[in-house]
Amino acid sequence: MARRPFDLRTQQRQTRQRAGDPAVTKSDLVASIAIKNPEITKKTAEGIVRLIFERMRDTLARGERIEIRGFGSFYVKSRGPRAGRNPKTGASVTVEGKRVPYFKVGKDLRERVNGEDA
Repeated sequence: MARRPFDLRTQQRQTRQRAGDPAVTKSDLVASIAIKNPEITKKTAEGIVRLIFERMRDTLARGERIEIRGFGSFYVKSRGPRAGRNPKTGASVTVEGKRVPYFKVGKDLRERVNGEDA
């Protein structure tokens, strides 16, 4: 079965339609990989992106750190239990502790975002 070529015009049209939304989505990452690597299919690129995010999610769920040189690091912090208030009644309630993912930007990315020479 012949592979259907990726339609660059469709991707460009979709990007223009979303011009007011500067966020990069998972679909944008898949399309970018497929465009820059014509030897792989869009479905393969989708599998690659899904695998990367699954690995990151599983690693953080185990409480381990992810470090991507030049980009930043992801890690999990534990928040202890604390006293809170019910906004409707004002009654004091105990908020249970939880683990929260954090991202710390790397030096290269910070400098690039700020327009500094990296």
